[in-house]
Amino acid sequence: MLEGAKEKGPFTHAEHVRLYEQLGIAYAYLDKKEAAVDAFETMLSLDRTRAISYTLSPKVTFLFEQARNQVADRPAPSVDLSWPRDLAVEDTVPVDVEVLTDPGGFLTRAQVFFRKKGVSEFESASLELPGPGAGAARVELPAVAAGDRASAVLQLYLVAKDQKNNEVLFYGAPNRPREVSLVYQPPEPWYDRWWVWAIAGSVVAAGAGAAVFMATQEPPSTIDGTFRVIR
Repeated sequence: MLEGAKEKGPFTHAEHVRLYEQLGIAYAYLDKKEAAVDAFETMLSLDRTRAISYTLSPKVTFLFEQARNQVADRPAPSVDLSWPRDLAVEDTVPVDVEVLTDPGGFLTRAQVFFRKKGVSEFESASLELPGPGAGAARVELPAVAAGDRASAVLQLYLVAKDQKNNEVLFYGAPNRPREVSLVYQPPEPWYDRWWVWAIAGSVVAAGAGAAVFMATQEPPSTIDGTFRVIR
């Protein structure tokens, strides 16, 4: 039944970890030692903090410890998310997702869940993940606070999945999302805009030019000349 379940799903992360834990225990009791160690290694790759009950038979706990020792020096699957600084409330948010390590070849695709802080429901966007060292994949999140007249916060987390769409890795979590500050920038007052002062300057310059022209071109009250009287 457990082997058949591997081909079903998709599983949540907790279900996925539990599946391989139970497979490891079952294989250990059936004396399938290599299969048990492989199952425990997969379980620990999905969750390095996972442990099994100490009340189980030594034939199980011994193989679990063997698997834990074998994965101890391997990097755990990991991703990194990055986004620009100084984002405004009306901006879309480009998020770059990079796979740092993936020793088990688990990380195939991902969903980025996002919302404006204070909103109850998350929206999501999907993307295909590149391999480790292959650069970052980008997903554009819409402007969740467009039209706001105050600064806001975008909350997000990522769920990475394998080829069968099983959850294999979280970056953040629904109850612990990462936060992106979105700054509200008030519109510039009309009197601070450059073109207002440019027009005003032009008007002042034109007025000053007219005054100078009038002052220098106005006819004088007397003129030089001669006259004679004819009798």
